[in-house]
Amino acid sequence: MITFKKVELNDKTWMDPLLSAADLRGGHQNFTNIFAWSEIYNYQVARVKDYLVVKGILNGSPYYFYPAGSGDIKPVFGIMQQDAASCGHEFVFAGVSPENITVLNHAFPEHLEYKEMRDSFDYVYLLDKLVTLQGNKLHSKRNHINRFKKEHPDWNFEQISPENIAECWEMNQDWCRINSRNVAEIAKESCAVRRCFNHFSELGLEGGLIREEGRVIAFTMGEPLNSDTYIIHIEKAFGEITGSYQMINREFAALIQKTYPELIYVNREEDMGFEGLRKAKLSYHPEKMEEKYFATYFE
Repeated sequence: MITFKKVELNDKTWMDPLLSAADLRGGHQNFTNIFAWSEIYNYQVARVKDYLVVKGILNGSPYYFYPAGSGDIKPVFGIMQQDAASCGHEFVFAGVSPENITVLNHAFPEHLEYKEMRDSFDYVYLLDKLVTLQGNKLHSKRNHINRFKKEHPDWNFEQISPENIAECWEMNQDWCRINSRNVAEIAKESCAVRRCFNHFSELGLEGGLIREEGRVIAFTMGEPLNSDTYIIHIEKAFGEITGSYQMINREFAALIQKTYPELIYVNREEDMGFEGLRKAKLSYHPEKMEEKYFATYFE
């Protein structure tokens, strides 16, 4: 049986190197996401050989992330399988990618069945396209930005810092009140968002905000995910202000490109099955989707 522990902030020191070595592409394979959502999804973590093993619970059923690290992974799979047997539950992976599936099929030939996790697919965009918004497909985004600039000539963009982060939290609370129709989901998300605010610097997060007449009307937070991708954890704007979402998206993308010229992609995470969020993310025409699947072991 694996000795798992509750996720704590100081676990970042040993988890980050393993995540970095794995260079995985799924947004869930990231310390901030594991830490921020750990209370909601009952994440627990353990180091098994040179791998990070994450265990969670979804709808009362335990599951594992694909292990992150380096070296021979087969013994790690074996230890995880033994842990599932010892705990008396199914041996299930969640969030596995097509690349992960290739390795799993080699380790457990004809012993795994897969189920698509469409609501958890990450939307991945070319960073340069988010900055330039070139092409006919993104014409409406340029129009929204032009309208915003025309209607709000005194807007400005600034990076999130200890001096202005409290204003972003106030804006987030206002956003939650306005969008309170999805009460349960917003409550969950607010818990995760609060952890990002409380530990912004310790988590290594970066962010930007937009002011209009001195008031924060949009903000975003993210960090590098892997060797070629930046991940956006949070993006909020007042939807009634036309162009506010497009502006914070474009301005922060430009900052990412300036700060990390080596990065190619931006992972804007999943849509969680919300129709409006799916429509908004598809409207930016992702370069690709980071597919995720359940993998369940059977004899």
